[in-house]
Formats: sequence, C-alpha cells, structure tokens
Amino acid sequence: MSQNLTLESALQAIVATQSDRSPTGLAGLIAALRPHNVTQINLATNSLRSLAWLLDQNAAYRSALRHYLMKLVSSRRQLHLYTDAGILSNEGVWSAFRRRLGEKLLPSEYRDDYLRDLFGRVFDHKDDYEWVNAVPDAVWLEVWQALNFAEGNHAHDERNTQLELVEAAQVLSYRISAIGLEPELVRNYPAIEKFESPFLTQNVELRDYLEGYKAQLIEPSKSREDDKAVCVLLDQCDEIVMRVRKTSAHEGVSVSLTYLMVRLSQHLERLRLVLDLLEQEHSRQTPERAVRFFKQLVEAENRKTSLRDLFATNTDLLALQITEHAGRTGEHYIASNRREWLAMAKSAMGAGFIVGFMALLKIFTAKLKLAPLIEAFAFSMNYSLGFMLIHMLHFTIATKQPAMTAAKIAASIERQSKAGDAQDGLVELIEAVARTQFVAIMGNVLIAIPTALLIALSLKYGLDSEPISTEKAYSLLHDLDPFHSLAIPHAAIAGCCLFLAGLISGYYDNKAVYNRIPARLMQLQLPRRLFGEARWQRICTYIENNLGALAGNFFFGIMLGSMGTLGFLLGLPLDIRHITFSSANLAYAAVALDFQLPWQIWLTSSVGVLLIGLTNLAVSFGLALSVALRSRRIRFVDRRSLVRKLFQRLLRSPQRFFIAPKEIVTATPNHKPEQ
Repeated sequence: MSQNLTLESALQAIVATQSDRSPTGLAGLIAALRPHNVTQINLATNSLRSLAWLLDQNAAYRSALRHYLMKLVSSRRQLHLYTDAGILSNEGVWSAFRRRLGEKLLPSEYRDDYLRDLFGRVFDHKDDYEWVNAVPDAVWLEVWQALNFAEGNHAHDERNTQLELVEAAQVLSYRISAIGLEPELVRNYPAIEKFESPFLTQNVELRDYLEGYKAQLIEPSKSREDDKAVCVLLDQCDEIVMRVRKTSAHEGVSVSLTYLMVRLSQHLERLRLVLDLLEQEHSRQTPERAVRFFKQLVEAENRKTSLRDLFATNTDLLALQITEHAGRTGEHYIASNRREWLAMAKSAMGAGFIVGFMALLKIFTAKLKLAPLIEAFAFSMNYSLGFMLIHMLHFTIATKQPAMTAAKIAASIERQSKAGDAQDGLVELIEAVARTQFVAIMGNVLIAIPTALLIALSLKYGLDSEPISTEKAYSLLHDLDPFHSLAIPHAAIAGCCLFLAGLISGYYDNKAVYNRIPARLMQLQLPRRLFGEARWQRICTYIENNLGALAGNFFFGIMLGSMGTLGFLLGLPLDIRHITFSSANLAYAAVALDFQLPWQIWLTSSVGVLLIGLTNLAVSFGLALSVALRSRRIRFVDRRSLVRKLFQRLLRSPQRFFIAPKEIVTATPNHKPEQ
C-alpha cells in the first residue's frame, strides 16, 4: 500500500505539471520505482506492475503521463540517442580511455535539449541498469500497454519521431559504409575489393527505401518498398564480420581490428533496430526490441565512463587469440603416453641442469655489489638469456606449463559446454596435465639440486674457492622459510610473472602472424646477402614459430631480475621465489655450511621449496585459466561433478596422475614436449 501511495504521489506531481518539459517529474517516478537495493528485483517488478495497474484504472494518470512523455521526447533532439548511445565512438581505444577518464574526473556538460542526456538525469544512480535489466521484458511491456497511446492524438509527435529515426538510419548507414572501407578491414578480408561491397550497396538501398518512406509520410496514399532488401545486405555485412573473426583465428588480430569489428557490429544491430521502429506496423517484435533498446540505453548511460567496460569490449578477441596461441603452445606441455612423459622428464632435466649454473651466476653477480639499476639489469640478463637458451635447446621449465596448459583446459571446457558431452574427456586432460606437470617439476628439481651440489663441491674442494659465504648461506635458507619470511608471497609474485609471461608469449605469437613479420623479414636485402637465401629463410621460419616463446622468456627474465630492485626503489618488500632456483639455492647453502644443518632446518627448507612450487603453479594457473575462460565468455560447468570424477579417478588409478600409461590416451593431442 505504501508503495502505491508513493507511486500515486509521483503520478499526481506529473498531472500537475504535465505540460512541463523538465525531467523532474519522470525522475520522481523512477525514484518511486527504484528499489532500495538493486538485488530486490521482486520489489522493482511489483512496483512496475502496481504502476501498470494504476494507469489502467485511472484515466487521468494515464493521459497525463502519456502527454508528459510525448512532450519530453518531442521537445528534444533524438538523433544522438539512436546513433551514439551504447555505441563506440570513432576514436581509438586509448583516445576513448583518456576521454572516459576525463569524464570521470570532470563530468561532461548536461544539455537539456538532447534526449540522450535526459537518461542521465532520470536514471542518475550508477547501478540503475542492474534492476532495470533484471525486471522481465513482459513487465515493462505491461506498463507500455497500460499507457494506451492509441487513446490520444499524437500524430504530430509521432511524425517528428519518425523523421528523427529516418535521419538516424542515414547516419548509421553512412558510418557502416565508412567502417567497411577501413584499410585494416580490407586487409583482413581482401574479397571486399574484388566484389561489390555490401557495406556500400546497403547505403544505396537504404537511401531509396528512406526516400519512399519520407514521401509516404508527406502523402500517405503513396506506396513504397519495404526494408527487406536492406536487411538482406545487412545480413551480408554480418557474414563478412564473422568471416573476419574466423580468419583472425589463424592470421592474428590487433586491438584496432577488434575495435573496428565491435563498432561495426554495434552499428549493424542499431540500424536493424531503427528499421524495426520505422516499420513498427509490420513488425511484431518491435515492442520487445524497443524494451531491450530501452534497457541498453539505461546501461549505456550508467556505464558511459566505465574503463573496465571499454577494455573488456575491445580486447576480447585479442585476449582470445593470445590465449589460443598460448593454448597451442600448451599442447606441447601435455604428455598423453609413456613415451611423451619420458621425453618431458628428459626435457625438464636439461632445464634443471642449466638452472644450476644460472643460480650460481646470480649469486656471483650479487657479490659484485653493483648499483641497483645495474644489478637489476645483470640479474635480468642472467634470467632472460638463460630461459631463452633453455627454450632453444628444447628444454622445459616446469613452472611455465600452467600458463600454457590453462588455455588448453579452457578450450576443452568450451567444447564440453557447447556439445553437452560428458566430462570424461576433460577429466583425462586434467589427469594428463597433472602427471606432465609432476614429472616436469621432478625433472627440474632433482637435477638442479645435484648440479648445484656438484658445482659447489667442485669449487670448494677442487679450486679451493667458496662460492658463497656463511652469511649468504643463512640468508638463502631464511628466504626458503615459509613461516618466518615472505617466501610464499614472493612465490605468488613469481606466479604472477609466470602468468604475464604466458600472455606476452601469446601476444607476440599473434603479432608475428598478424603483422606478417617473417615475410617482411624475408624482404630485407642485407641479411639475405649476409646469411644466404636458404639460411635466412630458415631463420625467418624459426622466428615465426618461436618469436612468442623467446619474447615470453625474455620478459619473464626481466620481471624476475628486476622485481627485487623495484621493491628497493619503492620501499616495498617485493621479490620473487621460484621453485627450481630455490632448490638450487638450498644445495649451495648446504655445501657452504658443510651440510651441518639441524634436521629442523632441512625440514623447514624442504617444505619451503615445496610450498614455493605449489604457489608458483597455483597462482599462474589460476590467473591463466581465469583469463582463458573470460576470453571465451564461458564459465565452469558443473564443478561438483568435475571434482567428484577427478576424485574417483584418483582413488581408482592414483598412479595415472603421476606416471603416464604406456597406451596412447586420445583425450589430448599427440605432441612432443617442447617449450
């Protein structure tokens, strides 16, 4: 009852000022409908139904609100509402970022003569779109039908709205033609130049249609063509957009191309809506589409300065391609049979051997007491060049796997969710990832430790040189203590670096394909003469296949090497802990102290190494899987069932999570374990 009284008060205020063009009355009505909490959807739904009932029962309320709404609409410029609201503007992503950031700090001027700005005054709460979208379309239609526009004589206002829609259709059509001629779009779909472009012909057909429409508005007895020909051409435009998106799966994509695709799709969808509104007498879906359009406008107004929405909208295709390239790399990290499992073990052992030397080189570099930035550069080059050498020798760092295999698991989840298949294939994939990850870690650690021991003992007893001092040894042991140091947070930072390295790797793989870097390199005359045609061709092919991995390893090394210095400069406790390097450091510390360590320190350090490794893997895998799932716009399906099946598989055959079977498992592709 109290809600009805509030609604009646708002309606009575509109009755008293129905000739006023101020949005105050409508803002008061929306305030009466707005729930106290956006999650109270039932309250908002009941309020709208109460409004529909009041309008249906009271002719004065109905007439006043109808007249007031028509006055608000007809007295304002409508064009920008149809052509700009909820549509990306003709600017780059970074220009849009700067503009939105500026509007957050200093809101744009309110222009009362624009209908688009009216939404900002009426729906002035930033979360209004949540309850507006949550209310069923049928309830909003009840309110619209209760207004009963057939009762009044609004021919003049309807004609003005139709003319605004005609102008909006023209503007949208011109923009579609312009976007369709963008060089980047033509480059990715050359057939546009060979055949008659639907982006141009739709404009020709639309002009003819709109001329006939305006002529009929002036003289209703005249006949005109419908919009079917225009809609066919718009469908052809949509088909080209889909083809470009499919082409990008193997030819790469850029942020600017994604921006063009999003803008083009938005304009095509909006033009269809405008045509439906113009043909409302012949379209049964017009009221429903009008309601959806209304919801889009409210959300667009509430979120017009959202930076998160801007990047989420314009980087989805790029993120998908980056994770796709990472996923294809991740296939090399999944051993489906015993032969591949053993090959992964050998590959990991090779990496562990090299890390033993890298850990010592870092210790020696730290002894030099270089200036902070010089030291960061030296550490970074040690890591970067070492990781790149590991890749070039086809060895494997175990912690690089999660960021790559997460995309493969996300692809499997997507296939399962689309096909509705059982989760057996996904369970087998996770099982294969687990045992491959296990053998890679064991290969790294079990070789890094004896390599470090052998180096340290050789230096100590062969060359009579202490690789590290006693103080440094105790410092290394303290860094491994998970209870009295920041070992675990530092391991989490390393996990974030691993995740970023995976994204960088996918980004450069995408960049190599999209920018056709190998083909452009082949055009260079100097290296062709220097190396010879055949050898330079092999180098370019290697770059094409390995640019992403090399770049990922290079930047990963920079992140690891400079993190401690960055923390020093900022006065923050920033550093990294990596399981393979930590295990090597444990060996160097043990030799420096002549293995005279209490069992408590042995136990604490061993537990520290284990927890560092688990943190490295958990953080990098969790972040990578989250991005891969979001880029595909999917969610985990039936998590409980998946966990239950994994647990059942673990109880039934626990060895399969650690040792690969001899037979080939068809759940995962047959690839050699290369980085």
